[in-house]
Amino acid sequence: MESVSQTLLLILLIAVPVLFAITVHEAAHGWVAHRRGDPTAALLGRVTFNPIKHIDPVGTLIVPLVIFFSSKTLLGVPFLFGWAKPVPVNWRLLHNPRWDMALVAVAGPGVNLLMAIGWGLALQGMAWLLIGLDGRIDIPSALLYFYVELCVIGVLINLFLMALNLIPVLPLDGGRVLSAFLPRTLARGFARLEPYGLLILVALLLLPNGQPPGMLGAILRPAVDGALFMIPGSDLVRDRFPQP
Repeated sequence: MESVSQTLLLILLIAVPVLFAITVHEAAHGWVAHRRGDPTAALLGRVTFNPIKHIDPVGTLIVPLVIFFSSKTLLGVPFLFGWAKPVPVNWRLLHNPRWDMALVAVAGPGVNLLMAIGWGLALQGMAWLLIGLDGRIDIPSALLYFYVELCVIGVLINLFLMALNLIPVLPLDGGRVLSAFLPRTLARGFARLEPYGLLILVALLLLPNGQPPGMLGAILRPAVDGALFMIPGSDLVRDRFPQP
């Protein structure tokens, strides 16, 4: 019974920052697209902090839960893989389609970095508060544990999402950014690989031993570990997960 309650608590601790992360990530795409001339996402109600508007039943719920119960941890947190409902962008309406698409793409990982910094500030702020109080106020240990774990997982989830989306494979944001910098001929050829992008990611997820996070974890771990240097409270986050 205790293991069941611990699993449910872990799911809750992960679900809260994940929902915030994907909601703000997708809303940022739509907001930047609107600012650059394409109101499509705004007209469809996708520039919103309502997570229901961005949830894909399979990619946001079913696939992450399956991987949650079958994968190894990455940085001390169960590895998750999934996707939200893509924000529609009509590139023909953008002021400068080639470069504006890159701006729209980079907005998602950019806000995930900002959210990681926000979770880190919340974690560091609590540490400073506890030092300042010097035991004058007794905070229940269970509440403090929940708060610290929530902040740590919030940092890691957002850095994972940022790093994952910056992989230069279409349809990920990193692929969109790369397309903007490629010569037009190469960009057109690169775009033809987009239908196979998910297969490439699944292959990275399962190789070499058929168990997540596979090679994808090997790619993401150093990226996330490096990005932690920009995050307030990074020492507290590092104390939370085991080093390789």
